[in-house]
Amino acid sequence: MNAYDNALRQLEKAANLINLDKEVLARLSSPEKVVMASLPIRMDDGSLKIFQAYRVQYNSARGPYKGGIRFHPQVDLDEVKALGFWMTIKCAVVGIPMGGGKGGVIVDPKALSLGETERLSRAWIRAFREIIGPEKDIPAPDVYTTPQIMAWMADEFSKLVGKPSLGVVTGKPIEYGGSLGRGTATATGGFYVLEQAVAKLGWKKDKLKVAIQGFGNAGAIMAKLLYDAGYKVVALADSRAIIHNEHGLDVDSVAQYKEETKSLGGFKGSKEISREEFFALDVDILIPAALENQITKDNAGSIKAKLVVELANGPTTPEADEIMYKNNITLVPDVLANAGGVTVSYFEWLQNISNNYWSEEEVDKELKERMIPSFEAIWQMSIDKKTALRTAAFMVALDRIAQASKVRG
Repeated sequence: MNAYDNALRQLEKAANLINLDKEVLARLSSPEKVVMASLPIRMDDGSLKIFQAYRVQYNSARGPYKGGIRFHPQVDLDEVKALGFWMTIKCAVVGIPMGGGKGGVIVDPKALSLGETERLSRAWIRAFREIIGPEKDIPAPDVYTTPQIMAWMADEFSKLVGKPSLGVVTGKPIEYGGSLGRGTATATGGFYVLEQAVAKLGWKKDKLKVAIQGFGNAGAIMAKLLYDAGYKVVALADSRAIIHNEHGLDVDSVAQYKEETKSLGGFKGSKEISREEFFALDVDILIPAALENQITKDNAGSIKAKLVVELANGPTTPEADEIMYKNNITLVPDVLANAGGVTVSYFEWLQNISNNYWSEEEVDKELKERMIPSFEAIWQMSIDKKTALRTAAFMVALDRIAQASKVRG
């Protein structure tokens, strides 16, 4: 399944519903700029390896490009283009005055030493230095990129331009220009919109069962937030195993076990289940927090959850969207559900360029004030237009992008 084809189908569907200006649609149907580079890296054994890297600058109608960089063996250009498009929509959904972009490197980061990872990170900046910068394009972490990687990147860019330039990337360590609350922002923002959706559906959260696919940063933090709030987390999945306990998992113990063993497999008091069984579990809420194209036409019909919250980017194909909508499943789309990350990235950028840093309470307050009104606007649009929340989110975003394009001329 081609993620970019999926993204364009989502665009066309929403564009038709709001009669989007044909010129705006044409501009959004392809990225403004695609840059590719080969990164030569000296490995620890003395050999030279070449890694393919990308930066897609998708749309800048609302401001400078914003979007993460992922290190992953399955990175390809269509995926990066799709992610850049979704970032464009995401920033508009939550009212951030930025456009969308995305970067990637085809690499297995688990096979790299710390020194090799640093050399790769710095090489990425050297390759793309002419097109990025605090007023041009601001990268951030994504899959398998970390605050430490962002620190190396900011340091390399600062050396190249001859002055401190912390605002060139976000998601940095607190000690080097990072924002308090950034590490938990994706999950926290998702938690706020999940709580709003639960309230709209009239549910009592202390009786709700949750399954989460993905136990990286976003998935693990979301599991902890839900567990602490009284939800019953009954299933968790990482890249190696899926565990289930219908009576609920102790998320704190699971997190400690994962830290010690690097896998969920074998956690005491749980049984391992298949991917097919996971998506068919009798739960109330399903949270995909892994990679793209996890919910497809092949498994969407077996989903029993009545609320799906997309913490991952692009986890649902258009065919699966249609199936779940017909089955009366409420789906909170990725462009809203995981927008907490880019929202606090924007806050970090504001702090960097103003050299004025906020408390964690201020960050959380500002995040909440972005996420909840954004959810309300999309929920109301879905009611007014009698359409799914994803299409409603795209309609809200496209209208904002069209307005920005119009006033710019």
